[in-house]
Amino acid sequence: MIDLWQEIYGTIRRNKLRTLLTGFSVAWGIFMLIVLLGAGNGIIHAFEQNSSERALNSIRIFPGWTTKPYDGLKEGRRVQLDNRDIVSTETQFTDYVTSTGATLQQSSVNISFGKEYVNLSLMGVYPNYREVETVKTATGRFINQTDLKERRKVIVLHQKSAEILFDKTHTDPIGQFVNANGVAYQVVGTYNDQGDRNPSEAYIPFSTLQTIYNKGDKLNNIIFTTQNLTSIESNEAFEEEYRRAIGVNHRFDPTDDGAIWIWNRFTDYLRTQSAMGILRTAIWVIGIFTLLSGIVGVSNIMLITVRERTHEFGIRKALGAKPRSILWLIIVESVTITTVFGYVGMVAGIGVTEWMNVAFGSQTVDAGMFEAQMFKDPTVDLKIAIQATLTLIIAGTLAGFFPARKATKIRPIEALRAD
Repeated sequence: MIDLWQEIYGTIRRNKLRTLLTGFSVAWGIFMLIVLLGAGNGIIHAFEQNSSERALNSIRIFPGWTTKPYDGLKEGRRVQLDNRDIVSTETQFTDYVTSTGATLQQSSVNISFGKEYVNLSLMGVYPNYREVETVKTATGRFINQTDLKERRKVIVLHQKSAEILFDKTHTDPIGQFVNANGVAYQVVGTYNDQGDRNPSEAYIPFSTLQTIYNKGDKLNNIIFTTQNLTSIESNEAFEEEYRRAIGVNHRFDPTDDGAIWIWNRFTDYLRTQSAMGILRTAIWVIGIFTLLSGIVGVSNIMLITVRERTHEFGIRKALGAKPRSILWLIIVESVTITTVFGYVGMVAGIGVTEWMNVAFGSQTVDAGMFEAQMFKDPTVDLKIAIQATLTLIIAGTLAGFFPARKATKIRPIEALRAD
């Protein structure tokens, strides 16, 4: 066995450049596969993280502008959602809608406690807002139905806002009253989030904001959660019916997609899941073909080795060497090159994914209404990396097998011709 390794070492040493180039193609193949898988996982993990913090069975309705004339009215009208739309959502879609809410905003409100103050936007919300968005109660409670019904003057502050207002006096914010441009609100809770909410937002009951700030029956958008809508087709059918119902309230064409904008998170999720599946498949296809290029290189180098050593193999057979020993020699040399450089490529690939995780593992992008994480944990499971490397080694064995078979068929007379 020692003689075998010495012979392989001698062959590799005599052909350093050729071996290095071949080994590089092998290492590059496994390296690219791992890096591509890591990058793909970074995108997939970020999507899963963003989805996990929100109710996927939720829909938000935003007002728009009509793009079609309807019922004697011209296009280009502004659609302003109001309380009628909340009632329509609750009463006309009882089989599909589980909880309904709305939001309304009052910007640039100075909130003060003692000498400290912050400038915030007040968001009038329903209790279901916390279910749909990434708002998590840190202390106290969130807005409830009693607050909404009685139009209570209660407020939920972001933890950062609460720290500015209360930390210097070492006061527990829960139960304290803050002044909002002359209106006193009692702090009933504080909230935190995953970093994609605006800390300059404070939440009060929707009905309270409508009343105090003279909003009438107007609102910014409607939020509700759904049930029994399990496919893209069923969701699209529901959206058509919903657009028709809201169209009756505001006299716009039910086929006018510009009149209201429907953000259906579940259909977005299903479409993105399909895209993620295509991405995974594409990564594996590209990676496997990259691996194959390395394997082809190993097979070619083994064929060249056999051609160069025709004289040697012919003499060996003339001296009584069995075909199996020659077969074994070529295969072991092929596996050695594949294993060593495959391991190098695997370690390098894992190293790059770890670097990507440190450098870009928490990348976010501003999506307008919120910040979305675009890259998270771009690493590859060690088991997958090892399995890919083992697959490469097996392929390397096959790459050496066919040249080895050719070597075993060399007849002693060919040794003389090789001279």
